[in-house]
Amino acid sequence: MEDNNDVKQETVNEESTINETTGNKAQQTSTYNKAVYTVPEEYKPISMWGYFGYEILFNIPIIGFICIIIFSVGGTSNKNLTNYARSRLCILIVVLAICGIMFFVVGTAALIKALPNIRY
Repeated sequence: MEDNNDVKQETVNEESTINETTGNKAQQTSTYNKAVYTVPEEYKPISMWGYFGYEILFNIPIIGFICIIIFSVGGTSNKNLTNYARSRLCILIVVLAICGIMFFVVGTAALIKALPNIRY
C-alpha cells in the first residue's frame, strides 16, 4: 500500500453570510474552514488529450515499443504514465502470446493434414 502522507492539505478560511428575510432578525456571519488538497507532481493525472497523444505514440511500430519500454521501467516521474505504459506492455505481451499459440496450432494442424501426402 502506498502512503498518503504526500498529500498536502491547505486550509482556506471563507466567510459565508446568511440573510434572514423574515422579521427583523440580524444578518448572521459564520466562518468555516475549507480543505483544499494539492496533488504531488508525481501523481498528477493525465488529461484526455494526453492519453490520446500517448496512444498515438505507442502505436508507432518501433518507436512506440521503445517508448513503452522506457516509460514502463521508470523513464518518467509520473506514476500514472508509468502504470499506463505497463498496462500497454501487458496487453502487447498477451496479444503476442495469443498470436504465437494460434501460429503453433494452425501450423501443427497443417502439418498433420499434410503428413499422409508426404512421400519418403
